[in-house]
Amino acid sequence: MTDRATPQQPDAEALAFLTRPGLTRLWTAARARLERNGLQPTGTIRLQHLNALEREAISLLLAKPLTNPTASIPLGDLDTRLRTSALGRGLAATLQELGPPLTDRRAARDKAAAHRAGLWATAEAALATTSLSAQPWASRWLEEIRRAGTSARQDPHTAATLLTQAIHTLAMLFPGPDAVPTPALWGRGELATRITGSAHGLDDGTLLARLVLRGVALASGADVPPDAPGRRALWRLASVTPDEVSSTVLTYGLRPTGATWGEKALCERAEHHLETHFTLRELRALPLQMPAHTRIHVCENPRVVEAAADAGCTAPLICTSGNATTVVLTLLDALAAIGCAFIYHGDFDWPGIQLANRIMERYEAQPWRMETRDYEYLVTRTQMHGAPPLLLTGMRIEATWDPELALTMDAVGIALHEEAALDLLLEDLG
Repeated sequence: MTDRATPQQPDAEALAFLTRPGLTRLWTAARARLERNGLQPTGTIRLQHLNALEREAISLLLAKPLTNPTASIPLGDLDTRLRTSALGRGLAATLQELGPPLTDRRAARDKAAAHRAGLWATAEAALATTSLSAQPWASRWLEEIRRAGTSARQDPHTAATLLTQAIHTLAMLFPGPDAVPTPALWGRGELATRITGSAHGLDDGTLLARLVLRGVALASGADVPPDAPGRRALWRLASVTPDEVSSTVLTYGLRPTGATWGEKALCERAEHHLETHFTLRELRALPLQMPAHTRIHVCENPRVVEAAADAGCTAPLICTSGNATTVVLTLLDALAAIGCAFIYHGDFDWPGIQLANRIMERYEAQPWRMETRDYEYLVTRTQMHGAPPLLLTGMRIEATWDPELALTMDAVGIALHEEAALDLLLEDLG
């Protein structure tokens, strides 16, 4: 290459020289070093095992002979040579011309680091404005997500949106002990629509669903399961029904006064002493009108419903079937909203007391043969019948409606399932 006036664009002869095969390795090494240097022509590149074709091309480019198979080439010298040559432009401009476009990797790293720092600062600020700020697991959740790096690998807008949505979702599911009570009962599609605007925003496999389930697991002291059935069970721990048809609430004897076909069907089944299972989907579409101040009996064990139907009992009855799930609480919420009152019976064991506390506090329900005198009577009767006692295990749970009950149960040490009082419950339901 001979020195001459600087052209605006490299001419065909210059381009032909720059793109000759003997310079390929030089440009590749120079590009890599320049991109690491913030596009500044500093440092030295070292080329080894140069063949004759490469030595000849580099010698012509640098205007000095190269005879060894190894060459150390300062980028500053290469930049100066290109500027004073027929090409008339520096190393960075030359590599841009040869393509592909240069990437300032240092600037890209700095930008990515600034993006990550801003992302987590935004997430921490969002967390601090919710009830999650007072819950120790929430900060661990955010730190685990930060370390995993999945969110930060999204584009900035997507990452910020996902984290904000995940925080708001968890704040709705875990409002904290001092929050104003809300229904907080969700179908997953309904919750997703509220948070994302799409019923599919929390579908299994989405990044948002994975982020939320990680939070649910930490809040519940559970592991994130690897399979779909396990993930559905984890959703239910947070009172979220993954779908609206698989879970049901068992009812008996409900006689609504409305004229819809659903309410008429309920009355018909009550007249024929038939139990009814409702899905969450059905409940959301079912208007319920009941006589003012209707008293609803609530039990824990489906056996009570079965026995009530066999005996032709007439009182309305709802069964929680163990721990009250979303669909159970949805029905109770609907009945409470129209002025129904509740009376509750469950197992005399610590999980049973915990569930009773939840129902009684949420609905101001009255105890239904669930006081200390009822427990003592049932224990005595069970012992008289010679049945082997079921030992009470686990940590004591105080009964909010009767301060003597937990002390008595702890002292006696016997657990009683609902069947122990079945004849008395049927008498009340008659």
